[in-house]
Amino acid sequence: MKTLKRENLGNGYLFTFLICVATAALIYLPFVIIDKGLFQYCGDFNSQQIPFYAYMNDFVKNSAGQWSWETDLGSSAVNSYSFYLLGSPFFWLSTLFPAKALPFLMVPLLILKFGVCGLTAYMWLHRYAKTKSWAVIAACLYAFSGFTVYNTFFNHFVDCIALFPLLLWALDKYMYDDVHALFPVTVALNLVNNYFFFAGQIVFLFIYFFAKLSCRAYRIRPKKFFLLAFESLLGVAMGCVLLWPAALSLMDNPRTVSMSDGFGLLLYGRVQQYFAIFTSLFLPPDPTYLPNIFTDAVIKHTSMTAYLPVVGFVGGMAYLRCRQKTSWKRILSVCFLMAMVPVLNSSFYALNSSYYARWYYMPILILCAATMHACEDEDIDLQKGFRPVVAITLAYAVFALVPKEEDGVWSIGVVQNQAQFWLSYLTAILGLLLFYGVLRFWGHDRRRMTSTLLAVILGFSVFYSVVHISLGKFPQWEGDKNYRSECYEAAQNIDWPDDSFYRVDTYDCFDNLSLWMKRPTLLCFNSTVSPSIMEFYPNLGVKRDVSSKPDHEKYALRGLLGVKYVMMPHDSTAEFEEKYGSYGYTYAFSDDTYTYYYNENELPMGFAYDKYILMGSDSEEDANNDPNTLLGMAEADRANMLVRAIGLSEEQAETYGHLMEPVTNDDRMNLDYDGYVWDVNKRRTEAVTDFEANGEGFTASIELNADNLVFFSVPYDEGWSATVNGEEVKVEKVSGGMCAVLCSAGQNHIEFHYSTPGLRASSTVALTALAVWVVYTAAVLIRRKKKKGN
Repeated sequence: MKTLKRENLGNGYLFTFLICVATAALIYLPFVIIDKGLFQYCGDFNSQQIPFYAYMNDFVKNSAGQWSWETDLGSSAVNSYSFYLLGSPFFWLSTLFPAKALPFLMVPLLILKFGVCGLTAYMWLHRYAKTKSWAVIAACLYAFSGFTVYNTFFNHFVDCIALFPLLLWALDKYMYDDVHALFPVTVALNLVNNYFFFAGQIVFLFIYFFAKLSCRAYRIRPKKFFLLAFESLLGVAMGCVLLWPAALSLMDNPRTVSMSDGFGLLLYGRVQQYFAIFTSLFLPPDPTYLPNIFTDAVIKHTSMTAYLPVVGFVGGMAYLRCRQKTSWKRILSVCFLMAMVPVLNSSFYALNSSYYARWYYMPILILCAATMHACEDEDIDLQKGFRPVVAITLAYAVFALVPKEEDGVWSIGVVQNQAQFWLSYLTAILGLLLFYGVLRFWGHDRRRMTSTLLAVILGFSVFYSVVHISLGKFPQWEGDKNYRSECYEAAQNIDWPDDSFYRVDTYDCFDNLSLWMKRPTLLCFNSTVSPSIMEFYPNLGVKRDVSSKPDHEKYALRGLLGVKYVMMPHDSTAEFEEKYGSYGYTYAFSDDTYTYYYNENELPMGFAYDKYILMGSDSEEDANNDPNTLLGMAEADRANMLVRAIGLSEEQAETYGHLMEPVTNDDRMNLDYDGYVWDVNKRRTEAVTDFEANGEGFTASIELNADNLVFFSVPYDEGWSATVNGEEVKVEKVSGGMCAVLCSAGQNHIEFHYSTPGLRASSTVALTALAVWVVYTAAVLIRRKKKKGN
C-alpha cells in the first residue's frame, strides 16, 4: 500500500482541511437527505442554533439599534448573542447569505468548522510530528473526537474547538521561532469568538506554558517574558469588544455568580461522577440528553467526553507509561487532576458552581499529540497502552450484566437502555479491533501503516458519528416532525390582523418561535438575556434559568406584559380551551398551521397606577416575614397584584409615594380573575398610545390627570435612557425588573433610547489596541528587515 510520505501529501494544510471537510460531509449527508435539506437534530440545535443564526443574520443587516424585542421580553442583542455567535467568524461568513437560507446552511457551516478543526490542529501538530502523515492523522483525531461530534448539539462550541489550536500554534511560533505580533491576533480572535470559553483557554495556556518551561521545552529570558505578557494583554484589549458589555451584564445574571463551598470545592457529591469522567476516555459519548450508565452523575449537556476514534486511549496510555517528565505528560496529568477536583474543574469557568466538562477539547488536543508520538516513535511500546485499555473497556460490560433488584423485581444491568449501551460499547470494541488489525498487519513498519490508519480513522469516524447523531435525533423524531412546517414555513408568513406593537403567547409550540415570526413572545430559550428578566420572573414565582416558560395558569402575567394573542397548533385548541378558556381568551383567527386566540385582558405596553406596593427585601427569608410587601405575598397572587399596584423599593416609595396610594389590606383581597379584569380596565384608563418600537428603543404618548410614574413592561437595563417631552428623565427599575419614568400632568411624549452598556468603551479600547498592534507589527517588520539586511 502506498504510504503517506511527505512528498505524497503535498500541501499538508490543504490536504488535512479537505479530508476533514469530506469526512464531515459524509457524516451529515444522510441526515440532510432524510430531512430534505433542513437538518434537524434535537434539543438546543433545533431550539437555539438554527433560529439564532437566522434571526441574527437578519438583525445585523436590518436593525439600526442594539435592542432585540424578539428575545424574551426584550434584551440587548449584543449581550444576548455574544456567547452564542455574535463574535464568531463563521457567523459573519454566514451573513453573506440571506437569512432565509441559513437553516439550510447549518450543515455546510458545520462541515466547514470540522475542516477548520483539522486545519488548525495540523498547524500546531506538524511542528512535533516526524512526518506530515502523522500530523494529519493526529489532526483528524482532534477534528472527529467524541467531543467535537458530541457538540453538534451545541453548534457554537465547535467554533471554539476549531479556533483554539491557533493559540498554541502562535505561542509556539513566539517561543521557538521568535515570531512577534502573531500571538495577539489569535488571542483576540478566540476572545471575540467566545468569552466564556476564553476564560478556560487562559487557564489552559498557563498550564501549557509552565509545563513547557518546567521541562525546558521553553526557555525564556525576562525581556522575552515581559514582551509575551505585553502581546497577551494587547490581544485581550483587541478582543474585548464583546467581553466588557457581557461582563457588566453577567455580573447580575444569577447563573454566573454562584460558587461552591466546603466539601463542594473538593469532592463531587456523587461517586458516579468520578466513574463518568474516567469512562469518557474509553467509550464513545452518549447523546447529550441521554446518559446511559452513570445516571446519578451530572452528565447531561456537560460535553463530558474525551474519546478518540479507533485509537481511544491506547496511544495516550502508552505514551504516559513510556515517557517520563515530558510536557505532554505533565499537561495531561494536571488536566486529569483538575477534572477530578470540583474547584479546579470550575476554574475553567470562573469558579462557577455548575458542573461542565466543556474544556476537555484542550487536553484532547494534547492527547492527540501524545497519541501521535506513541504511534510514530519506535521506542514506545503500544502494547503498554493497548492491554490496559482493552481490559478496562471489556470491564465496562459488567454495567449491562450485573443483576439489579427494584421493588421486588429482578433485572439485568444498571444501564438505562440496553440497546443503546451495547451499540456504543461494541462501537468502542470495533475501534480497538480495527486499531489492533492495523498494528498487527502494518505495525512492523510504522511509516507504512499511516495511510491505512488514516483511512480506518476517517471511515470509523463516519460510522460512530452517524450512530451518535442518530441516537440523539431519532428518539425526538415524532416530537420534531412539525418543526419545519411550524417554524421555518408557517411562523415567517403569519398574516397578523394589525401592525401595532404587542406580545404573543404560545401554547404547545416550539421554543423561540418569536425569532422566526419577528414578533415578541413570552416563551424564550436563551440563557444570557437581560438580567432584570432573571429577577422579574422569580419574583412572580416563575422559574427562569435557561429559558422563560411561565405557566398559563398565571393569566395575570399575560395582561401585565401586553399579550394580545395566544397561538397554538390546531390540534392543541381543545386542550387549551378546556384548561384556560375561562381566562378571557376568545377565538380570533386561524391559518393553515396555527389557531390564534385574542386576550380580552390585554394591556398596552405602558400605563399608570394609582397604587403602589413595596417590593420587600431581596432576602427570601426577610420577605416572607413581611406580608405587606409583594415578595411577602403568596407567589400565586403576585402577578395579579402587579396589575393592581406598581412595585417600588423603599427609596422609590419615599420619592414617588406621594403620587399614589399605598395598597391597603382591602387591596390584598380579591386577587382572583374577576379582580384582575377590574384592574385591567382601570389600568386602561391611563395608558400609553402610539407605542412604536425598533432596535434603538421605543416612543409612546400618554395623557395623565396628575404627575405620576408611567410603567412599561420592558425589562430594565442600565443602557436605557429616556426623555419626556424632550427633557431627560431617570429610568426607574420597578416591579422587580421593569421600567418606569416620571411624567407630568397633561400630554407626554416619551422616548426611550438603548445603548449597550460598556460597548462604546470596549470598542474604543479595542480600536486603540488595534492601532497599537499595527504600529507594533510595523516595528517588528522593520526590525526583521534590518536584520536581514545585515
